[in-house]
Amino acid sequence: MKDALVATLVEEYSTVEAFASILTLETKALTALSPLEQLPGIVEKKTALIGVLAKLEAARDAQLAELGFPAGRSGMELAASSDARIATQWDLLQKAAERARRVNTNNGELIRVRMDYNQRALQALQVNVPRKTNFYGPDGRVPAQSGL
Repeated sequence: MKDALVATLVEEYSTVEAFASILTLETKALTALSPLEQLPGIVEKKTALIGVLAKLEAARDAQLAELGFPAGRSGMELAASSDARIATQWDLLQKAAERARRVNTNNGELIRVRMDYNQRALQALQVNVPRKTNFYGPDGRVPAQSGL
């Protein structure tokens, strides 16, 4: 059963590395002048990989249970302390996940900066001009003057 856990960890590591690669593509798209063409495909790939990772995590937790360990990080730490192969793969997975987390955090910041820039650009375009009665309204007509 430990062989199955090691195999799951290897597959999980590969999937996290693929996810990190997609995040790097996302970084490049977010720093491009016009990212809109690239982002939908990137989001689709990220979503698919998240689904794969969720299934692998569930499989890992089931394998831990079969070995008599609790689910999650605590179970993995216990399993890793009892088997060098598990420990090696767990360490690789943790390092890959940390790299992906850093890139994802960076991408979140890039999105925040872009949104802030867009908000400022909109505010600059929406100049507050005092409404005068001889200005055309949104319908293209001069509004009737009140009080006359």
